[in-house]
Amino acid sequence: MALFFSQETPPQVDPVASLLRVLEENQERVARLWGKRVRLETHEVDIPGRNLRAPLRRLIGELVRLLGERGQDTLRIWPEMVRAHGVRRYDQRFDAEDLAREFKALEEVLLHVYARSTGKLEPEVASFIVELVGEAHASAQAAYARVLRTEEVRFREAAVMESVLHHVEVGILLVEVDGTVSFATPPVSRLVGVPMRSVVGARGLPSLAAVLSQVNARHPATGESFRVQDMPFIRALKEQGPVRGVMMVVERPGGGEATLEMSATPVWEEGGELAGVIQTFTDRTESANKTKALMSAHDELRRLQGRLLQRTRTQALGQLASGAAHALNNFLNVLRLRITLLRREFKPEHLDALDRTVGQIGELVGRLQEFNVQRKEEKLADVRVDDTVREALELARAELEQRQPRVQVELALGEPGVVRADPGFLREVVVNLLLAERERLGEQGGRVRVVTRAEAEGWVALCVEDVVPYGAEELERLFDPFNREVGAPQLSLQLAVARDQVRRWGGELTVENLPERRGAAFVVRLPRVRPEQKKGEAEEVSWAAGPRRFQQTRRVLVVDDDLDNAQMMAEVLSEEGYDVKVAHDGETALRMWEERRYDAALLDAVMPDISGWDVARELRQRSPQALLAMVTGMDVRGQSRANLALVDAVFRKPIDVGVLDEFLGQSGGAAPVPQPH
Repeated sequence: MALFFSQETPPQVDPVASLLRVLEENQERVARLWGKRVRLETHEVDIPGRNLRAPLRRLIGELVRLLGERGQDTLRIWPEMVRAHGVRRYDQRFDAEDLAREFKALEEVLLHVYARSTGKLEPEVASFIVELVGEAHASAQAAYARVLRTEEVRFREAAVMESVLHHVEVGILLVEVDGTVSFATPPVSRLVGVPMRSVVGARGLPSLAAVLSQVNARHPATGESFRVQDMPFIRALKEQGPVRGVMMVVERPGGGEATLEMSATPVWEEGGELAGVIQTFTDRTESANKTKALMSAHDELRRLQGRLLQRTRTQALGQLASGAAHALNNFLNVLRLRITLLRREFKPEHLDALDRTVGQIGELVGRLQEFNVQRKEEKLADVRVDDTVREALELARAELEQRQPRVQVELALGEPGVVRADPGFLREVVVNLLLAERERLGEQGGRVRVVTRAEAEGWVALCVEDVVPYGAEELERLFDPFNREVGAPQLSLQLAVARDQVRRWGGELTVENLPERRGAAFVVRLPRVRPEQKKGEAEEVSWAAGPRRFQQTRRVLVVDDDLDNAQMMAEVLSEEGYDVKVAHDGETALRMWEERRYDAALLDAVMPDISGWDVARELRQRSPQALLAMVTGMDVRGQSRANLALVDAVFRKPIDVGVLDEFLGQSGGAAPVPQPH
């Protein structure tokens, strides 16, 4: 029995019919996927009102029609129809490489859609698609090259110029008077990070808005979005003048950021009409990164400076407060025990011991005041208050704003003028006040406002304000270095030292609650230096240096705002035979001097209304021959020569009554040169 085997031949696949069937069902899908691939491959910008798929949809429609009507001849006819597409892409400033990517994308899309629709991809269909797209690409490239060669021949100089501009590092954009971007060199696309062909030939606003949005353009200083209106050429067209140094940060498609510097210069016709604007793009990424690094290092240095300044000063004040408190407590304990013994039984040795203890306390206070004297001889100078505030803020800014919680400092500087002070110490006072505000605001942080202003009667005020008012008890204890609250001794002693130093310069440091409980403020008030003041000071010194004659002293005016000090001084001098009257403020002292003639005045240097130096100046004008002495617990070495020349002697508290009696008992002869005792 014979067996016969028959082998079935697989049916022949018609690639034209198969591809036509799939395209008829998926024509719009192919056009959509092709447009999406083209945008992805060429970084094309999606601009509202501009449909990238329109020309691609027409090409696919022609392909479907030819496959249905002409069959196999489509391989010959469709590529000829694609030639116009190559010319169109040249006009749209596509590169030859972009054209190749476009047809590569079409090939991938056709293969993908066919395989997904049929579940398989026959070799005959795949070969047909590859050949069809390849012929179309070759035809489009030929048309592109022919137009390019024609343009090169017709516009050789322009082609050479464009070639040169392609290799320079600066991008150039030409903008017409109506805002149309007429030309962009290739470096513009490189620097911005996306092709600028969609911008060229169009009005700048809508197309540029899409580009800036795609690259997430923003201002480097604030981080706000960079708008089209911020472009230099927009301002140059509006202002008809050059615009320089506009900075913009953009994100690269592949990652990273670039910092660009842009400038715009108007171009004028021969008749004086505006022809357009040239805008340049320059890559400043490297310099911007170096600047950021330098600024970071500078901020760190300022932060360390501020912390070192505060730590050194606070540590020294803390040690001083602790040592002074210990010594004074020992002295006070001795005084209390001696007074207890005196109450029980009077003995002269108890009085001698009390006198010695008072002298030791005076020496300790003198050593404390030595701490407040500058490490070197104080150098007074004319200081611009606003400049000192800015310098102090630079020192303290990093510590205030970079440390959490942040303290924002707002400046409201009123250019109040010049004061006479030591520049370094005044700057240190402002730094310490700012850092004290930071500690006071605590974990919440907040805002601090620094205000300078000119006030009536020739005063300058420097205010460091916050938003938290003080209680009445806090205000009373703030300058008390023996305040037992946590952190208070160092801060209070720091403020006390600063207040005494400001008083040396004839001013005052106070703490005040703002009206309507809007917060509190440290206020430094100093006399403003007037142009004629230096001349006046020289005249005062010269006048005061001359001889003064004295009559026998009988009537003495004691001026002191401390009631106990004034009363005890009056009692002691009365027992020595003097006719003594007491005034507790400067205004009262001046009124009493007008009502009655006095031979001498003993003045406290620091009083709430008028300082002792101002009273001495007024009394010296009224009674040039009177004896005037300053009796103070302060160190007067920071006082100006003009102030010291107003008085005949300076006595430090606690005072030696015998020396004071010798001073008041002098008669006739020249005035003694003022010397601290």
